[in-house]
Amino acid sequence: MSSPAVSTREAEVLALLGEHLSNAEISARLFISVRTVESHVSALLRKLDEPDRRALSRRAADLARVERARPAPALPTPLTAFVGRTRERAELAEAVKTRRQVTAVGPGGVGKTRLALAVAADTADDFADGVRFVDLAPVTDPARVGAAIAAAVGVGEQPGRDVDESVLTALADRRALLVLDNCEQIRDGVAPFLERLLVACPNLRVLATSRARMLVPFEWVFPVPPLSSDGGADSDAVTLFLERAAAAGRPPEPAVRDRIAAICERLDGMALAIELAAARWPTLGLDGLTAGLSDQLRILAGGPRAEDRHRSVRAALDWSHDLLEPPDRALLRRISVFVVPFTAEAARAVAGFAPLDAAEVADGLGRLAEQSLLTATPSATGTRYQALETIRQYGAERLADAAEPADVRSRHLDWCLAGATALGDTGGADWRARFDALADDLRAALTWAEGRPERRPQAHRLALLLAGLAFTRNLPGESQQRYEQAAALAEDTGGEGAAGSAGDATGAAAAAGALREAAAVAGCRRLGDDMFRLHRAAAEAARRAGDTVGAACDLAAAATVAYRFSSEFARLPAVDEVTALLTEARGHLSDAGALPSDAQAGLPPVAPAQVPRGAPARRTPPHLTPPHLPLALLPPARLSSASPAAALALAEAAVVADAFGAVQGDADNTAQETVGHAERAVELARRAGDPVAESAALDALSGALTWAGDSFGAAAAAGRRIEILAPVPPTPACTHERMDALAMAAGTALGVGRLPQARDWARQLADQLLFAEVQHHALSWLLVADAFAGDAADVLTGSERFLDAWRRSDRQRSFSLGPAAASVAMIHGLRGDHDAHAAWLAIVTEAGTAAEHHHGYGAVFDAMVHLHHGDAEAALERLAPEPEQVWKWVSWIWLHWYVGLRAEASVLAGHPAARERVAESRALVAGNPVVTAQLDRAQALLDGDLPGRLTLATAFDAAGCPYQSARTLLLAGNGHTAAGTTALAALGLAPGS
Repeated sequence: MSSPAVSTREAEVLALLGEHLSNAEISARLFISVRTVESHVSALLRKLDEPDRRALSRRAADLARVERARPAPALPTPLTAFVGRTRERAELAEAVKTRRQVTAVGPGGVGKTRLALAVAADTADDFADGVRFVDLAPVTDPARVGAAIAAAVGVGEQPGRDVDESVLTALADRRALLVLDNCEQIRDGVAPFLERLLVACPNLRVLATSRARMLVPFEWVFPVPPLSSDGGADSDAVTLFLERAAAAGRPPEPAVRDRIAAICERLDGMALAIELAAARWPTLGLDGLTAGLSDQLRILAGGPRAEDRHRSVRAALDWSHDLLEPPDRALLRRISVFVVPFTAEAARAVAGFAPLDAAEVADGLGRLAEQSLLTATPSATGTRYQALETIRQYGAERLADAAEPADVRSRHLDWCLAGATALGDTGGADWRARFDALADDLRAALTWAEGRPERRPQAHRLALLLAGLAFTRNLPGESQQRYEQAAALAEDTGGEGAAGSAGDATGAAAAAGALREAAAVAGCRRLGDDMFRLHRAAAEAARRAGDTVGAACDLAAAATVAYRFSSEFARLPAVDEVTALLTEARGHLSDAGALPSDAQAGLPPVAPAQVPRGAPARRTPPHLTPPHLPLALLPPARLSSASPAAALALAEAAVVADAFGAVQGDADNTAQETVGHAERAVELARRAGDPVAESAALDALSGALTWAGDSFGAAAAAGRRIEILAPVPPTPACTHERMDALAMAAGTALGVGRLPQARDWARQLADQLLFAEVQHHALSWLLVADAFAGDAADVLTGSERFLDAWRRSDRQRSFSLGPAAASVAMIHGLRGDHDAHAAWLAIVTEAGTAAEHHHGYGAVFDAMVHLHHGDAEAALERLAPEPEQVWKWVSWIWLHWYVGLRAEASVLAGHPAARERVAESRALVAGNPVVTAQLDRAQALLDGDLPGRLTLATAFDAAGCPYQSARTLLLAGNGHTAAGTTALAALGLAPGS
């Protein structure tokens, strides 16, 4: 779609208009109401400046033609023209369109890649979702096949799932062609991934190139034959030779074509061999080529050439290699260690040693390019060189024969370490491009070094560097993998320069550090099970290092994770298991003298629980009067081992007091006890000077204050997290905290009516790179904030992205997804679109939880719709329970809104307790600008004085809630109704009643 102003759903409507469908037919196709279709059509007429529906249909058809006419942008552009193969090209194209997976099989150098690219370009118009090309040659780890495909098709990682699952989900309903090139070297990784891919993606077609078949279901093998010699001087093989020789600078004369045909036949029609021979034409001529190739091809004697055609390529490569000067031979074999295009400077660093002078490298690269042994392509960072995969593999064999692979690969490893270190400076607009240009070489160097004991220290260092770089590049799955790899390498090396038991301890300590980083990355990925596992593994490594205090901190962290992020586990650890970890951590700290008493620390003791066992609720329902507990609890004081004490205090707040409201939380504790535990954790973390730990403790305090009914205290604690994390570098641990803090801050700000602040934090959350592939999570709080404000246009636009991402996520449930879907339903209700309202309520039942929807946010949003349409009785029935009866579901974000709406519904329905409810609610919401104005409006209605209190509309505007401002005008009636209706229409809402 050419116009950025057109939303995804509007683009879908426009496309169906191009098919001349009616509104009813579009409604059925997209599962939306006819009224919603009408709204989209009206918006398209306005945005595209078209006079009528017929013009829109023409516009849609024109756009569709333009899209089809565009070349597939994801296919690499060959540097030379494709020659011949008319029959094979047509047969393979037909196979690709009719079969699920086609493997073009043939020896190296036969021309599989060029044929696949030509067929992909030919069939691009047959695939509505395009063609994607994936070169697997640089991939050395079979486990990274999915990641390579993800990068090629533009799929990022989704928190809560690995990248393979993200690819399957993204391609599930795509009608696309995926070209996988050079599958043979990692067939063990390609084959199982293809099985999963083709089962999960019924409309996807795959064209693979390989030297051997994949041996997977759906596979249809297409043997790629050599270039045809039929026709002699006019054959495909001779045509290719003539074109490449002409490109090299001297086209052959027509009189020698028959002799060239003989050369091509000697080369068995192998495309690479013919191109190599043609590159020598300007310098050797016909006689030189004939003599040289005749000598080399003697090695073919005694074997059936038709069954082993790769010999002709090897013969041609041997011949081309032997014609090189010794320095160029050395250069060819040494640059084989590069798996992606490289610069002359990189080649000098890796290959520029005796017998090759570093100053000669650039000239040597030029000579190799002239002989078609390298391709040279311009880039933003200068000319880059690359060998075809067959030539690179040949060079690697020559490198082994020369007995210098260790030297060259060591230099390549050092070059990679230097490059990775330089990438540590993540500034500059080109950082991502620089990382992408180096990443596959880093991975290859790491794979080589990992398998050599003498290189393990460098491998450990490179794994750590790559882990950090991958995280910055928004590849958290690889980042976690590399941190775990670094931990394993650290244990093997025992630390650089260390020996004996001291070396073992050093290595174990380094492993513990890497595992902690891996746990933080797992947190960013919303993988609770991995966080728990990795913290426990870090504790074990710390124990091996003799660091009992560190082990205790890791055990405490594992216990905290089990409760703080309980909703992110596939399998929750047993309560007894987590309690045992906490007991063990406390014991380690006590034995190490790192656990001072409260009296020694200058802290008041936490009050014991007062609730008897068997209490029906998780907490004793508090009196809904805010205690407004202070955040700055105690004066600063010196405290030895403050960080371990803070870690333990947070774990106790999580496990013992259940400050986070975990799935497995215990009912037997009071709100005040929970607050006490959380306050203690905050103070200890603050004294330790650890912003990340302090943020986690403030999260516990925010939750505890919520249970105590102190919405303002909860919001203040959540907002403080944003402040203290702001100056902290974006490490994995800080990034995890910041994402969580933004979500909590946005939610709690909503809870106290600070809509502009909530929207600002919600936007920051939506802009987080780690949320790029999970727009349902990214947009959840922004949708709620916009819905409370009444901004229908933004909610409807965001809802399309939310719904698409949620469906692609296998329809996840989350504490924030249900409210987001309910807020969209509310906006449709306020617009009077009852079909869409019902459809989104159905989504709520899948995305949220029944109890929270029924008693909490669902009651709030439903009541707003009822009141908007003048049905105060229905609103009051929806809000019938006293707040103390439903405190568990409303005490966090929804409490103020619940009591405010309940009071207003009581007034409008004429409930006998209306005046009392308005008065009782005031103390609770004092400081909430929106709900306070709402109560003032309810009081004015009771007093019959709303027309005299129209300044309330201004109060709502100042609080960032134009919806309630417009509603105030409507409720005032008389001459204000028209202004209220106009204000609602500007928001995209119906006038209501």
